[in-house]
Amino acid sequence: MVAHNGVMRVREVRVEELPLLQEIERAAGRCFDEVGMAEIAADEPFSVEELAPFVRAGLALVAVDGSDRPVAYLVAERIDGALHVEQVSVHPAHARRGVGRGLLEHLAALAVAEGVPALTLTTFAEVPWNAPYYARCGFRPVPEDALGPGLRAVRAREAAHGLDRWPRLVMRREL
Repeated sequence: MVAHNGVMRVREVRVEELPLLQEIERAAGRCFDEVGMAEIAADEPFSVEELAPFVRAGLALVAVDGSDRPVAYLVAERIDGALHVEQVSVHPAHARRGVGRGLLEHLAALAVAEGVPALTLTTFAEVPWNAPYYARCGFRPVPEDALGPGLRAVRAREAAHGLDRWPRLVMRREL
């Protein structure tokens, strides 16, 4: 959470916290009901088994409150030479306070420390807290013909999951 001095504590996820990430995801997903995307709101989060590899890779981060309880999370993976943000979710009770941006900045710092040149993500083009938000965080759209094989595979999985019912974008932030 963002404290009064603007500092937010981010740390790696502990395996026993994975069910909490699912709760955060479910709560955050309800916002999609408000924009006519009930199927997205109802979509189940990653299972504990699906989340575990992100933890093992050191690419599962949480923002925590003063009690060290996760209020937001980010999971990423290495794709096409960049760190790809697979999911970032902020519990609605902690939204609009810079928590998601703090997680992205923490990941960007990890990427820079590893010599990784960029962050990538896929997102809904027309949802206000998706593509327009990420643009404010420094991400820019990537044309389909400029996608590497890993991002093409991500987009194919998303299409197979039905996410292309709404306009989607791949975005990249150079570091």
